[in-house]
Amino acid sequence: MCVLLVILLLIGLGVFWIEARHRLRPASPLKLRQLDWSVATKGHDLELEGWIEITNPHARMEVMVPELQVKPVLIGSSDLSDVMVRTRITPHHSDEDTRADGYWPAYIVKGHKSTRIKVSVSLSGLTDAAVADRVDTVWMDVYWMNYGPFGRLNRRQGVVVPLRRPAVLQPSKAEFRSGENCKVLPLKTHLLGPLDSTIEVLRDYAGELVQPGDILTIGETPVAVIQGRYTHPSMVEPSWIARLLCRVFHPTSSLATACGLQTLIDQVGPTRVLLAWSIGLALKMVGFKGWFYRLAGDQARLIDDITGTTPPYDQTIVLGPEDPVRLCQDAADTLGVGVAIVDVNDLGRVKVLASSSGCDEALLHRALRPNPAGNANERTPLVLVRPA
Repeated sequence: MCVLLVILLLIGLGVFWIEARHRLRPASPLKLRQLDWSVATKGHDLELEGWIEITNPHARMEVMVPELQVKPVLIGSSDLSDVMVRTRITPHHSDEDTRADGYWPAYIVKGHKSTRIKVSVSLSGLTDAAVADRVDTVWMDVYWMNYGPFGRLNRRQGVVVPLRRPAVLQPSKAEFRSGENCKVLPLKTHLLGPLDSTIEVLRDYAGELVQPGDILTIGETPVAVIQGRYTHPSMVEPSWIARLLCRVFHPTSSLATACGLQTLIDQVGPTRVLLAWSIGLALKMVGFKGWFYRLAGDQARLIDDITGTTPPYDQTIVLGPEDPVRLCQDAADTLGVGVAIVDVNDLGRVKVLASSSGCDEALLHRALRPNPAGNANERTPLVLVRPA
């Protein structure tokens, strides 16, 4: 009995140490978001202008930002090697004079304070073709350093800035596809991101098409990226637990890499992941599969590792959406039809993550099983489902 108590005590101390080390790992309180991007045509060229806001929600900690760069990445459907990109950042700190030379001076963001930076990007081509006809999206990648009591952290965050948007489909031109006692209509959108609002996207691209009885669906990954729930792997520091446990997962799983599994650990904590992994592995050995995902929580199934989503998010790790049930109900109340967030693949698997009240989920499974939205770069994250 004494030996058993000692073993349990040691296990408890080990779990406490792992959890404490996880919670006390170096972290910066600074939050960065990009906002208010505008696009203007200047002859054949384009001028983009936006703002970056850095906020320090901590009451006492002062954090330095000694480096900040913005590196635009162009996305289009043709060769863009001749397009020249010029970027200029202009700090607008409330307690310092604004610099006009493009130099980033090391800056201290005090507790409960924020600052803003203006970003100007010029795109010009060497040919007579308009840049706007060749570039449809710019990924604004921000590289910045945080320096403080936690040490020195290099951070990387980006958002997509759409340069043009597909025309909104008019009801007279809508061509529904026939399904099993239903009709479906995939809807093309621009490349979505944190500069968008999920409800506004649904209303803008489907508002004129919906009819009573319809169900409007949106993929779970587009909702997550609109919520900003993605991160570059360079910002994930895998623990020894993630490096060890990830080796057991199937190679195609998003948890089969150290960064992918560490992302889950950062969401639910190492203790829950360790328990889920241990119990799940034991049950799997006697023929009961899938228990790790049940015990580890919804995010275990929803995380998409790199290559799992459309560019440029294919270079990031994307979480599942936050508060999906409430979002569906808010969208349904706004549009007057059922709304659902779904996860569908080419293997015929349909998972309804959340839906507004009264949604016919059996209808959704029949309609979405052929995956009308596609898994490639179709940019059709919305699918309108109409009972036949």
